Amino acid sequence: MIAKFFAAGGALEKAIPGFQARQPQIEMAEAVFDAINTETQLVVEAGTGTGKTFAYLVPALVSGKKTIISTGSKNLQEQLYHRDLPLMMDALGFTGRVALLKGRANYLCLDRLSRQITESHGTHVDPTLLSQLVKIRSWSSSTRTGDLGECDEIAEDSPVIPTITSTNDNCMGKDCPSYEDCFVVKARRKAMEADVVVVNHHLFLADLAIKETGFGELIPEAEVFVFDEAHQMPDIASQYFGQSLTSRQIQELAKDIEIGYRTEAKDMRQLQKTADRLSQAASDLRIVMGEPGFRGNWREAIKSPAIERELTRLNDAFDLAHEVLKLALGRSQLLDSAFERTTLLRARLERLCDTSITGYSYWYECTPRHFGLHITPLSVAEKFREQIQQQQGAWIFTSATLAVDDDFSHFSNRLGLEPKRQFSLESPFDYQQQALLCVPRFLPEPNSFGTADRLVDMLASVIEGNNGRCFFLCTSHQMVRDLAEGFRAKLDLPVLVQGETTKQKLLAEYLERGNALLIATGAFWEGVDVRGQALSCVIIDKLPFTAPDDPLLKARIEDCRLRGGDPFSQVQIPDAVITLKQGVGRLIRDKQDKGVLVICDNRLVTRHYGAVFLRSLPPIPRTRDLIGVGQFLSAVNGKQEPVHSDDQHSEA
Repeated sequence: MIAKFFAAGGALEKAIPGFQARQPQIEMAEAVFDAINTETQLVVEAGTGTGKTFAYLVPALVSGKKTIISTGSKNLQEQLYHRDLPLMMDALGFTGRVALLKGRANYLCLDRLSRQITESHGTHVDPTLLSQLVKIRSWSSSTRTGDLGECDEIAEDSPVIPTITSTNDNCMGKDCPSYEDCFVVKARRKAMEADVVVVNHHLFLADLAIKETGFGELIPEAEVFVFDEAHQMPDIASQYFGQSLTSRQIQELAKDIEIGYRTEAKDMRQLQKTADRLSQAASDLRIVMGEPGFRGNWREAIKSPAIERELTRLNDAFDLAHEVLKLALGRSQLLDSAFERTTLLRARLERLCDTSITGYSYWYECTPRHFGLHITPLSVAEKFREQIQQQQGAWIFTSATLAVDDDFSHFSNRLGLEPKRQFSLESPFDYQQQALLCVPRFLPEPNSFGTADRLVDMLASVIEGNNGRCFFLCTSHQMVRDLAEGFRAKLDLPVLVQGETTKQKLLAEYLERGNALLIATGAFWEGVDVRGQALSCVIIDKLPFTAPDDPLLKARIEDCRLRGGDPFSQVQIPDAVITLKQGVGRLIRDKQDKGVLVICDNRLVTRHYGAVFLRSLPPIPRTRDLIGVGQFLSAVNGKQEPVHSDDQHSEA
């Protein structure tokens, strides 16, 4: 039944110029259709180029059932909603209603905007902030959605955004004077009435975990749940099934108390004192927590006398806020809301300080100005399984990277899934002709002193010979910095570095330059789609094992041990394999793409587990010879016939 839409002369061929049916795509579409009809779970690994988006959209739209599609990022969410979904609706003649729903931090809060404008006319005026607020107010009168992503007047990372958007903590709900015009409420109403709703994993899991007002009613009505980029789900679920307290939440609470004092309760000077105490206590705690960029064990940290002292001060500040705000109840909706948040955050701090409760990981993280305290369940399988059982319906999970050595248990077990079917569909790309994988000889040992300098010396000529057009993916920010310094001293090509500007600007500059080396970590390992010869070389510094001191990894290792398992083979290797597959996936994005993958880690050939990594990657011819890499890239760049090195398939 479903195959006819994809077949020659079918609906998709008629609607999409150049569309060609692919057998793996049809197989996946039929499996999705079957899961929808039988209300079962399905897990599908669909290799790059399979066309998985159409393979789940067609059966979902044809089924006529209410569908929620969750994606891994806002970018993918927008691409699906604005490009792929309209295309499929036209092709299939689908007349149902569709909606895009993002988290509330993406929508302008009219009440907070008006408060900020009032506040910014006070004594502490920042002219830049005021001019941005005026531009946003002007935009707010013409926008239909209130989605700040559509406002060209402000940068996506503008510091003004947190001040004019709401959070679960500070939203006043139906008590808000702007409730009837609220963009979040409008977006949710639209989603409630829609047949297909496009969300992202963070929003979906936040809703499952806390049943946010308004959106909590949306999920039970759906009958089909599709998760694209599903490999991200277990880690995101861990975040939402735990609890967190951040200095940002405390600072925002203090700011709202101050605004309430300045605008609506000017006679209550204690409010200013309360706001100052909260803000100062959060800052002082941040100072004693150590270096930025660090994740640590909260159970250990809490034993430090300095941290214990600052926690007592923070607790006292919450107590004062609670007493003062209680006196202000009924004076102002903003202060009433602040009283509720104070009660909530005070209780959360108390819970975070009781590290004796087992079954959780207690950890903290620091940025230069902020901290976060977190409790994360060791396993989310039970909670997620409960949610699926409550909702019923069809649950479909797909990504290009779910299996480890053709085994799905790592993914399925982490979410407590019991799929009726789970299978892999191979990519249609001809990796034998399109790519070459090199694990160079004479590599330094991972983490040894001077690794970055050695890699710069080994690989500079390869990058230069390819005229840039290269991603160097790293497993740490330190390696990014060290390589950037080394390559900038050695190469005449542009060297672009993650962290020096936003991801979008970096990618745009990379494409514009046409001859750049881009050095990056985490954010560039997945979700980046550079087609054609703009990217013909991807280098990876080492196998992406999570740092052993990572508190979340420690928690999962502990959980695995408690269950009598082997953490290295059941937790660390599968995690690293999935991440490596994502990084490798940046290279070949199209049937015309050609390029070389260089992985600078001897363990692929010297350790027994290296075979698990290699078997999990696409079938790419292998070499250990960097001269062969240079020849292959010369051929790709049109300088000679393609050459695969003689010793391919040797030790690698």
